[in-house]
Amino acid sequence: MLSNIQIKSMSSLEKCFLDEALSDKDELTHFTVFQNQRLAYQIGVVYTRPERGKNYAQYKVRVLGDIAKYATVRRVVCTPSTFPCNEGICDRKYLRFKPGLFPDLLQPLHYEHSIRLISDLLNALWVEVKLPENYPAGTYSLTVELVEGEGAVASQTVDVRVLDEELPPQRLIHTEWFYTDCIADHYKTRVFSERHWKLIENFLRRATENGINMILTPIFTPELDTYVGGERTTTQLLDITVTEDGGYIFGFERVDRWIDLCLSLGVKYFEIPHFFTQWGAKAAPKFVATVKGKKKKIFGWETDAHSDEYKNFLAQLIPALVDFLEKKGVARNTFFHISDEPHLDQLEQYLKCKELIEPYIKDYPIIDALSNYEFYEKGVLKKPVPSIRNITPFIENKVEGLWAYYCGDSGPNITGRQFAMPACRTRILGVQLWLNNIEGFLHWGYNFYNNYRSYDKIDPFLYTDAEFFVPSGDSFLVYPGDDGTAWESIRINALREAMEDMRLLDLCAERIGREATEAIVTDTAGYNITFTEYPMETNFLNRLRDRLIEAVEQA
Repeated sequence: MLSNIQIKSMSSLEKCFLDEALSDKDELTHFTVFQNQRLAYQIGVVYTRPERGKNYAQYKVRVLGDIAKYATVRRVVCTPSTFPCNEGICDRKYLRFKPGLFPDLLQPLHYEHSIRLISDLLNALWVEVKLPENYPAGTYSLTVELVEGEGAVASQTVDVRVLDEELPPQRLIHTEWFYTDCIADHYKTRVFSERHWKLIENFLRRATENGINMILTPIFTPELDTYVGGERTTTQLLDITVTEDGGYIFGFERVDRWIDLCLSLGVKYFEIPHFFTQWGAKAAPKFVATVKGKKKKIFGWETDAHSDEYKNFLAQLIPALVDFLEKKGVARNTFFHISDEPHLDQLEQYLKCKELIEPYIKDYPIIDALSNYEFYEKGVLKKPVPSIRNITPFIENKVEGLWAYYCGDSGPNITGRQFAMPACRTRILGVQLWLNNIEGFLHWGYNFYNNYRSYDKIDPFLYTDAEFFVPSGDSFLVYPGDDGTAWESIRINALREAMEDMRLLDLCAERIGREATEAIVTDTAGYNITFTEYPMETNFLNRLRDRLIEAVEQA
């Protein structure tokens, strides 16, 4: 092995900046997985230029061992961030505060499965193992080598213990808003062309693989993060024809295809877009219909939310939609929205909008981001989605079926998904949600590739902060790969592992009881974990997982 190559296996929760030292990273060479769980870990690599040698090196990556054929290797790419955090709001427990390059993108290996290294920079490889169903329990070795010619110049071997046990299904309802328009815009393809459908399938598959089981379904174009008077690319599944007498005919063929596709990929829940515009519910979202043989916009920002025309339209649309969903067998797993992020001074307007559609929706659930407890106390919404920063009064008052969300810089000590946060701080969300019996988690950005208020489309590989809109990492979890697939980030993996933590906590509670499981969490942390007080180091999650697995095995 060459002395000018340093190599080390480490946790998936590490973030390796180019200017860091590999010696500062903790080594991990033993991993434990359940039969239905993905294994992810990293290998840090540093090449040091030998005397009179080249300033760069390129090595093929080769995987050997008992489970090598189930392993893939990607490169962790440091992507640019001009807005990593809002220093006026965030706490001091971030990794970095200034613009720079942050490890985030997981990119397939280029150069015929090689990695190219510049001297004295810390690079990382992302190793992932997906074992087939019911893979035999046991301990297996896995070796990753860097190869020059036919010989290995460096290698790292880990042991993987596969348990004779499966994690239970995920109970948490998890939605990350899915934007079909951003997919069409980035790939410059016609909306709902066959190519667009294939791209949608690729992005949906990546979502469900990472524990996202509810999908925002564009029955009509979601009017989210759109400036007043502006429009996002039309992505309306529903066909609408205006009849001569002012009635409407609805065609659900594309909706039917969408639902079938989602179900085939493991989606369990569906989310209907907001029937009224964001931040006040003052107008109708965009609807396009065929009028006298021509496609045209029939509603939008210019349509008052309570106009007779829109009321008449909703009185026909929603019953037809509910009837379709019931016949399709997914109505009980469908959630509706009124308007996003209403505030207390918009109470009257929100209530009027809710009263307008509630009779047609029957008893199907309505969820909206709603962080003011006073708003909930007035009985406006049975199933609020408060921000984690404001969730305490909802928890203290034992709101049933409680959801949660976060976005942007939510404030000091709040978990999040920013580039600048330690990955363990992203993953702790699972423990927090489980301890508080949260039913669902919502976030606004699975693949938002626009800037502030969607004035323009942006390149997410360059503008990871949506062009100074939100701290890098908040607006998307996946990158639009040049192969037409969604390329993962470190952050989406941390969230998937958070969902797996919840499943392990459920399994442990099944075996030894919830109270005893909670006691393990508290004892491992040394105090009661809340949404604002929690361990912010990788070792806590590793220790907790080991203790939970031990409890399951002993039981």
